[in-house]
Amino acid sequence: MTDLLSVLAPTFLCAGLGWAWGSWGPRYDRELITALIANVGAPCLVFSKLTALEVATASLLQIAFAALLAVTAFAVIGAIALRIWGLPANTFLPPLMFGNTGNLGMSLCFFAFGSEGLALAVCFYTVIATVHFTVGILIWSGRVSLAELLRNPLAGAAVIAVLVLAGDVAVPLWLRNTTELLGGFTIPLMLITLGVSIGELRLARLPRTIGLSLLRLGMGVAVGIGLAELFRFEGIIRGVVILECAMPAAVFNYLFAERYGRAPDQVASVVVVSTLIAILVLPALLAYLL
Repeated sequence: MTDLLSVLAPTFLCAGLGWAWGSWGPRYDRELITALIANVGAPCLVFSKLTALEVATASLLQIAFAALLAVTAFAVIGAIALRIWGLPANTFLPPLMFGNTGNLGMSLCFFAFGSEGLALAVCFYTVIATVHFTVGILIWSGRVSLAELLRNPLAGAAVIAVLVLAGDVAVPLWLRNTTELLGGFTIPLMLITLGVSIGELRLARLPRTIGLSLLRLGMGVAVGIGLAELFRFEGIIRGVVILECAMPAAVFNYLFAERYGRAPDQVASVVVVSTLIAILVLPALLAYLL
């Protein structure tokens, strides 16, 4: 019980602080904070954690491939379910494909599995975010946006980190310290922003929303366990893959739905409800993983 509390309490207290701030505090400039995280904090976190990770490059490639397989499986299962339910894929498929591997997933992996868990979660998140900013935008808008990918510093930071690891290049201490310092604000701000965002979103079409949310979480756990068995993952890497796969729908789905006019109120409902259900399910999942 103490182990579970030490993992869940920091995560949900930070998100709760964000919810309280959004409800009663001064104006929270979400656009500025999100831009700061996306353009500075997250790329520095990706670079600093991946280059400091003392595991074989093969392990990073394995978890990156697992992330790619996971999002592909979510796309296939989600597309079939939406076809059966008669719901538009260009509205509801991304929330089923892209879980909250950043705001929620990375923090849980950090508190559950330490620095190594965070570094592996960063690798998983980078793959999902890259797919989200390419294939995800293709689904939302109906067009490929290479410009979005090129403007996304996450992908650049990941590529540089992989080259550093592959070439066994020593990162200068000043660069390591700088990126670690700047990356340090990412997870707290992500969680606070998640709380603010959840507090601002509203519910719509609750029965359908509950069905989609249960599908998102249920297939997440199933695919995560399936991939862990397929690759015979053990220890921390197993826990990270299962936990990241089991995340609720990402808040970014709502932002893209709003940008491209894809029923943002209904997508927001999936984000909120899947997150609330995840809060109830995560203690049992973490107990199993720990």
